[in-house]
Amino acid sequence: MNWIPLTELSQLEFIRQDSLKKPIVIFKHSTRCSISDMAKNRLEREAPPVDITFYYLDLISFRPISTAVAEQFDVFHESPQVLIISNQVCVYDQ
Repeated sequence: MNWIPLTELSQLEFIRQDSLKKPIVIFKHSTRCSISDMAKNRLEREAPPVDITFYYLDLISFRPISTAVAEQFDVFHESPQVLIISNQVCVYDQ
């Protein structure tokens, strides 16, 4: 998996704009949670789909960004959490 670290609030606007061209995945990961580690490992074992960009958010280190993701994409905060952003909205969260 070729993760792009999500470390700046300004990246959220780029994600919105880029989602007009292709789906974007945001994986919200808690480095303190074994379930989150297991989910991340499962994602990394699979071949990533083509034409999807994958962002990795360490929500312990970047809690304000995690909060902004929840607010901007109208989802409840969870960990682990996978969001699929398409056409500037979250079309899937689990």
